[in-house]
Amino acid sequence: MKMIKNILIAATLGVTTLGTAGVVYAAGGSSEMPEGAMKHEKWSFNGPFGKYDKAAAQRGYQVYKEVCSSCHALDHLSFRHLGEKGAPFYDANFPNPNDNPLIKGFAAEWDIADIDGDDGSAITRTGIPADYFPPIYENAIAAANANGKAPPDLSVMVKARNGGADYLYSLMLGYDYETPAKMKDSMGAGSYYNPVMEGAVIAMPPQLVDGAIEYEDGTEATKQQMAYDVTQFLAWSADPKLEQRKRVGFGTMIYLSILTILLYLSYRQVWKDVEH
Repeated sequence: MKMIKNILIAATLGVTTLGTAGVVYAAGGSSEMPEGAMKHEKWSFNGPFGKYDKAAAQRGYQVYKEVCSSCHALDHLSFRHLGEKGAPFYDANFPNPNDNPLIKGFAAEWDIADIDGDDGSAITRTGIPADYFPPIYENAIAAANANGKAPPDLSVMVKARNGGADYLYSLMLGYDYETPAKMKDSMGAGSYYNPVMEGAVIAMPPQLVDGAIEYEDGTEATKQQMAYDVTQFLAWSADPKLEQRKRVGFGTMIYLSILTILLYLSYRQVWKDVEH
């Protein structure tokens, strides 16, 4: 019975912590981080029953496409992933995302490097749902030459940084603080003060400006809104099976609970006539 109890406790803790990685973290960044620079949002996907905010994630894809994709790739994501069950653009009418006209439209907006099947020459073709998001630069050296430093891939960024979604959201809004006097002389050209970044210096200039894009659903595109939306999208891209995993975890909890009750009743029945 003690062993069963321990299993139940472990299962409960496992389900409770699903999707909450990144809530507890080492702050990082400058030791003199201004108060409020690291923001702590109540993300919809945290907690044992959390889910992604699909409307926000859809807007977040628009932010990625119109703002972030000029430098940052999504190496681990294919277009069809956007339309799978649990994804921001899932449509029950098209269980196979390859048939989803919206996903086809997204893919068609990208040029994909390929090889001609007849003569083996390099060609560029229109994307299809099965394609992965293409690299933004030919290689890391070209990316570094264009930006001073190669921009990181964003597809798993929320899982790759301490602080997860809070860190990414705070980083995008961290350019509003004045550079400390003691740092001004040491910062070179092409460097920006951002207290959320480790060392408080970042090569990426501020990207989000109020009204920078026009949301298709009419939502006002403030800096905070765009940062929130693209964080929701990148949280999904880093863990697209989160909702499915939580459902399985909850079902496992119920199963183990019922099993424990049955085992206990069996124990009482088998040993009822035995003195303890």
